[in-house]
Amino acid sequence: MLRGRWSPTRGVADDSGTTGGAALKRALDLVAATAALVTLSPVLPVVALAIKLDSPGPVFFRQERVGRNSKPFRIFKFRTMVANADKLGGPSTTADDRRITRTGRWIRRFNLDELPQLINVLKGEMSIVGPRPEVPQYVALFSEEEKEILSVRPGITDWATLWIRDEGRLLAGSDNPERTYLEKIWPEKHRLALQYVRSRSLAVDIEIIARTFKVHLLDRFRSRA
Repeated sequence: MLRGRWSPTRGVADDSGTTGGAALKRALDLVAATAALVTLSPVLPVVALAIKLDSPGPVFFRQERVGRNSKPFRIFKFRTMVANADKLGGPSTTADDRRITRTGRWIRRFNLDELPQLINVLKGEMSIVGPRPEVPQYVALFSEEEKEILSVRPGITDWATLWIRDEGRLLAGSDNPERTYLEKIWPEKHRLALQYVRSRSLAVDIEIIARTFKVHLLDRFRSRA
C-alpha cells in the first residue's frame, strides 16, 4: 500500500554544487564505495554463485539509465530475473512478477541486487546518495522542472528510496505496472528527488545513509527473521 505525501528533513543547501563541494562529495563516494566493496567481498561471490546455480544467464543485469547532464550509462545490478526478462515485460517489476527467479526473490528481499551499483559509484557514474536513475523512456516524460534532477549524479539511495521502501510490493497485483508506477509512484518520487537536489548537503547525505541502513537492512531483517 502506498504511503501518502512524505516530508523528509529539510536540509539547507551547502556548497555541494560548487567545485569544492562536489570534489568533497566525490571523494567521500570513493572512500565509502571502496570500503563497502572490501567489507562485502566475502558476500558478493556467494550471491554471484547462487545466481549462476539457480538459472542460466549472466551474474549481472546491465541496463541503460540516464545520468547527470542526461549522459547515458549502464547500471550494474545482480540479476534477479530470467536472462531475457526485458523481452518478456516492461521496466517496472512487481513483487509477484513471474520473471523473478527463486534466488532473485531472496536477493530482492534484502536489496542485495543494488550492491553492484557501488561499481558505478567508483566509475563516477553514480553517487552513494542521489536521485534514483531512470530508464530513457521515463526520462523522455520529464517535465522542464523535473529535468533539474539530471543536474546531479544519480544515487543508490535518496529520500524517495526511503518513501517507497519496496517498489515491487507496491506494484504487486497491478494489471498494468507501468501505468501504476507513473500514476502512483512517479509524482511523489520526483517531488522528493527535486527536494534533495535543491537542499542537498553533506548532513542530508549522512542522514539518508543512516535511515537507509535502518529501513532497508535492520528493519527488514527484524520483520522477516
